[in-house]
Amino acid sequence: MNNCTSQNFILGNDCLNIYAIDIDNHKDRYFTIGENERKKFASLLEKREMSVFRQVENSMKETFVTDHLIEAQISSELTLKMKENIIEILFQYREAIASDNEPQGAIKGHEVFIMLNVERPYPPLLRIPAYTDTPRAREALKTHINELMKLGVLREVGHNEEVEVTTHVIKTWNNDKATMVNDFRSLNTYTIPDRYPIPRIHETLIQLSKERLITSMDALRGFHHIFLTPNSRKILRIIPHCCSYEYLGMPFGIGNAPCHYQRMMNTIFPHGL
Repeated sequence: MNNCTSQNFILGNDCLNIYAIDIDNHKDRYFTIGENERKKFASLLEKREMSVFRQVENSMKETFVTDHLIEAQISSELTLKMKENIIEILFQYREAIASDNEPQGAIKGHEVFIMLNVERPYPPLLRIPAYTDTPRAREALKTHINELMKLGVLREVGHNEEVEVTTHVIKTWNNDKATMVNDFRSLNTYTIPDRYPIPRIHETLIQLSKERLITSMDALRGFHHIFLTPNSRKILRIIPHCCSYEYLGMPFGIGNAPCHYQRMMNTIFPHGL
């Protein structure tokens, strides 16, 4: 079409039929090759939409690699196809990777529901008041809480929201470094246990014994990537010296957390674990 006098032209349906192209393919049209073989008309509209979709997806993938995988170290010993497969998986679950807008990262679609084995009114062990802390401990606790709120793991409970279950917070010190620890022992006692099987280390090593390629990934604050249902958040509320907060992501110290995390990994990597 390089020698055309105009860039605008009209093709009739008879011309398109020669190349087995239909504009909208709404009638599932077929044409005959030889005596018995039938071939379905291709949809021009569908091809155009798929082409645009692939262009947008490829552009998003290039941006993802540039912005989020700039510091990723992918082995130079991998083939080009292996590298493309790794990037494809990371792009598919790109919401799990931390970014400026999502500093913690989040794996959506695996919200966890925590069920208690008691009904209202809840026993006193599930309504534990705050510990008395020193000013130094309070300041350290405030720093940890602000960090978790910035990551989207915690949120402050509103003044008009009822608080029925509370867990106190413990500050531990190691070499003058503070750590926030939630005492979920009472909550775990009244939680229906999850019996999802967790593979043993020796079983995993046996499965890997004949593999040529092994991928190892370490998730930062892994449990926090698991989102909780709104009803589960209400029983995962902590109470420091002032205010109360609820976890949006799974906190460390919950008895069922390893089972929930293992189930999520098996769902995401059904053939890779």
